[in-house]
Amino acid sequence: MPLVKGKAAKSKKGFSENVKREMEAGKPQKQAVAIAYSEAGEKKRKKKKD
Repeated sequence: MPLVKGKAAKSKKGFSENVKREMEAGKPQKQAVAIAYSEAGEKKRKKKKD
């Protein structure tokens, strides 16, 4: 099943749908999240180390 693209991928619902589809395809959770961020055109924010 194709991933959600464009503005819809940036919404919370579209983002979680992309993660769900990738995980159903057998990808690990971290990889699925990275792909969803990529489709949304965003970068995952890193935590600051103190």
